[in-house]
Amino acid sequence: MNTSTLGLKSARHLPPLGALGPLLALLAACAFFATQSDRFLTGANLTLILQQVMVVAVIAIGQTLIILTAGIDLSCGMVMALGGIVMSKLAAEMGLPLAAAIACGLAVTMAFGLLNGLLVTKVKLPPFIVTLGTMNIAFAVTQLYSQSQTVTELPPALLALGETFTIGGTSVAWGVPLMLALYGITWFALKETARGRHVYAVGNNPEATRLTGIPTQRVLLGVYVLAGLFYGLASLLAVGRTGVGDPNAGQTDNLDAITAVVLGGTSLFGGRGAVLGTLVGALIVGVFRNGLTLMGVSSIYQVLVTGILVILAVAADQLSHKGAR
Repeated sequence: MNTSTLGLKSARHLPPLGALGPLLALLAACAFFATQSDRFLTGANLTLILQQVMVVAVIAIGQTLIILTAGIDLSCGMVMALGGIVMSKLAAEMGLPLAAAIACGLAVTMAFGLLNGLLVTKVKLPPFIVTLGTMNIAFAVTQLYSQSQTVTELPPALLALGETFTIGGTSVAWGVPLMLALYGITWFALKETARGRHVYAVGNNPEATRLTGIPTQRVLLGVYVLAGLFYGLASLLAVGRTGVGDPNAGQTDNLDAITAVVLGGTSLFGGRGAVLGTLVGALIVGVFRNGLTLMGVSSIYQVLVTGILVILAVAADQLSHKGAR
């Protein structure tokens, strides 16, 4: 076997350039900000970035699953906030055992996922309209249930994921390894299991998928419920990070999660993308915000840069989609 044949076979196993794009963008951003601030590449600052993005990054796992099916979820941030309020009030004010309070919070967020899924699969409403409606419902329920008051004096065990441990002299929140574990599990499920491949198939061509015998409606319903579970886990991280149950949390997290998914290379047309790319997308946003802050740039310019990045990512996705047809 000659060298050129070996080279061709090796090239087939290399990831496509489009998949490497988000990672290259992240590395380029890190290299740039490292030249602008001596503090950027310190262990304390890098772990701070991870802690700052962990809530949105976990929400973005659920958002990735939905976007892979060619849907979208605008309610994720508000549902996350409701889950955090339910957990906080039941644990702090009602005196429920910690496990029961967390289970109730997760049940509420999954119930919203089930509602979204049923309206999309059974009533055949567009995901954008469905989740726009449930976003407002979740916000209203959160404000009514909490009486628009922040829940304080939470049990220390409920804040455990916001506590830190030390690696090489650097403090890392326990929520960070949980976030990474959730990404690892989701990546494996999507890549190595039949149900994971069904998610891609439904997003790529739902009618053809249905004709092959795959229960597309059940797959979609399962995706929305599973997304609700991730929103509930994100609410647990948010409570641990802030130390309170905040009824005003999550108001921009839906857009931040969608930004992470898009920057990570997942196609808004469905059927194409990788959940690990979403993690990279969340880190890109975190790195830009952190780096610009270290440079003393106003927060409004951080929003401006994020908006430009999203438009560029969606434009690249659009061009790629047209080229594939």
